[in-house]
Amino acid sequence: MFENTMKVEFLSKSQNESFARVAVAAFISQLDPTIEELADVKTAVSEAVTNSIIHGYGDNIGFITIEVKILGNEIEIKIKDKGVGIKDIDKAMEPLFTSRPDLERSGMGFTVMETFMDKLEVLSDEEDGTTILMKKKFKSLEG
Repeated sequence: MFENTMKVEFLSKSQNESFARVAVAAFISQLDPTIEELADVKTAVSEAVTNSIIHGYGDNIGFITIEVKILGNEIEIKIKDKGVGIKDIDKAMEPLFTSRPDLERSGMGFTVMETFMDKLEVLSDEEDGTTILMKKKFKSLEG
């Protein structure tokens, strides 16, 4: 089974969202994903990083860490911040819910992540921030 891993950490600045998306895409390109699979991952990563920047840190600056593991034809992505955390994960995951209506947020971030990935798990602690765990199998590698 093919295995590989990478880890990257960057400041929670909006201009780093595109860096995160491209870094993950470049790393998983070794799996020769389809254009659609690559777009799905990039979209989910964008949503998770944007959530960390806007909802986790707000007007403050902190670090966001992304770890990606390749295990055979599946990837695991962990995106972690040390922001304010999520008080009610179930509520936050409801479509159209946003903790920042003042910024005209759509409240669809978690829904988008769930749509484009095979598995989504959200772990949060108001003292230790939020971790998003996502998995996706690459059908392009299946016989």
